[in-house]
Amino acid sequence: MSTFLMRILLALLVLAFTVSQQSEAESEQWCIADEQTPDDELQAALDWACSKGGADCSKMQQQNQPCFLPNTIRDHASVAFNSYYQTYKHKGGSCYFKGAAMITELDPSHGSCHYEYKP
Repeated sequence: MSTFLMRILLALLVLAFTVSQQSEAESEQWCIADEQTPDDELQAALDWACSKGGADCSKMQQQNQPCFLPNTIRDHASVAFNSYYQTYKHKGGSCYFKGAAMITELDPSHGSCHYEYKP
């Protein structure tokens, strides 16, 4: 095989690998509380997610935990919704919560509060 063809194949391989990595990164998604949802609806969805839903809500339930602050229903609901979504998205779980949640491709992590992402 000629050197010219080898260089073309190498360039195509590098390009394919780069595009693959970008596509994978672009598909990262988190589930957060919808800004337009009233607090009472968020609270009901948060209560379900942390009990029957099986979300890990330990990161925001006590003052010394990394996602306790800001101490708002919206922020705590986002932590719970994302925990549920990341755990169950490949098992039929969704980011709906009766319309109280939405998908974002921007990592909502802040300060000490790291929002989990599972591919």
